[in-house]
Amino acid sequence: MKPLRALLCGAASAALAAAGLASFVAGQASGATVDAAGLGARWYAAAPYLMPLDNDPPDAPAIMDATGLKAFQLAFVLAPDGGGCSPTWGGTAPVSSDTAVAGVISAIRAKGGDVSVSAGGYGGTKLGQNCSDAAATAAAYQQVITKYGLKAIDFDLEEPEYENTAAISHEIGAAKILQRNNPGLYVSVTTAGTADGTGWFGKQMLNEAKSQGFVPDNFSIMPFDGGFSGASAQTSALTGFNSILQSTFGWDAATAYAHEGFSGMNGRSDSGEFFSQADFQSVLDYATGHNMARFTFWSLNRDRQCTPPDNNGRTSGTCSSVPQAAWDFAKYAVRFAGATPPTSPSSPSPSSPPPSSPGGGGTCAAAAWTPGAVYTQGNEVSHNGHTYKAKWWTRDEEPGTTGEWGVWQDEGAC
Repeated sequence: MKPLRALLCGAASAALAAAGLASFVAGQASGATVDAAGLGARWYAAAPYLMPLDNDPPDAPAIMDATGLKAFQLAFVLAPDGGGCSPTWGGTAPVSSDTAVAGVISAIRAKGGDVSVSAGGYGGTKLGQNCSDAAATAAAYQQVITKYGLKAIDFDLEEPEYENTAAISHEIGAAKILQRNNPGLYVSVTTAGTADGTGWFGKQMLNEAKSQGFVPDNFSIMPFDGGFSGASAQTSALTGFNSILQSTFGWDAATAYAHEGFSGMNGRSDSGEFFSQADFQSVLDYATGHNMARFTFWSLNRDRQCTPPDNNGRTSGTCSSVPQAAWDFAKYAVRFAGATPPTSPSSPSPSSPPPSSPGGGGTCAAAAWTPGAVYTQGNEVSHNGHTYKAKWWTRDEEPGTTGEWGVWQDEGAC
């Protein structure tokens, strides 16, 4: 996905068939299953990223027990570091001889879950860069689908691959071939996010998809590592991306949202942005309120508090660098899928929350209320020892006061 993954991955390891728009939207609304032996499409749309071989992989079945999560997005399938057009994990572990990832998948399926596999990411060499054409690229990915019996696949198309027009043509062409040859395959496409939605290369990728007549289950953007500040900046980018989808494919807003997804980063991002549980709740409210097609994040390897707590000084591949209980962020994906996570006691608040992080707030888990900041429905803040939740958009209305509109719901003492 982003630079952190390139550094850590390199250091550690080196669709629905096209049946018409109406049937796609109907299937999404009804929660129809992708395959009789698989999960519902909504679960694949809610699968957070997990590196199964690197970054201190957490135990997937334990996460399932703790959160109710059923689907995982395993990352990343790449071309071999030494060259060639055969699939590997992280550029070093050939899929053909893999047993380690297969064991993780078996354990997840034994508990009633399933996986999607993500191809690409920020680092390494992508198959679309090495393979000679779309057909060869598709053949390499088909090996992965066949090996693991996949019902879902994600194309993570970003730097530096998406700056290569031939590589992107190969990837989009491969996705179209796989969608055609594997009826019912859930296909997501993930790309970089910018303040207005996505940048020049992201738009070029969308135009390539349009020119090839390819429509995946969703196009998702990653609104982080681009000067974003909390949920309001992210939802603004999602609104902008919706307009881009409309103008590119000739869709109305509702149709564009039905093909649009969010892929966030929990905690401290590579560029020092902070995204708290309250930010995830706000984006989740936006996603469900607009009937968006996907809600996921990078990554489950990071969905735990650093030990010892390091809540402002670094970005880690194995913890979030914000105050949290283990797997807090996974529960938002569970809610997007339409399930209710099991309740669990909150972990003690750390003593040193990030000074400018939405995850701060002293002894409270929520961020401290800030005069002048914009809050939207579902945002939580702390103020004078209590936690408050916004009922709707607000600015400069102090929690705990009567106010003009009574926007803040008091959720009790921290």
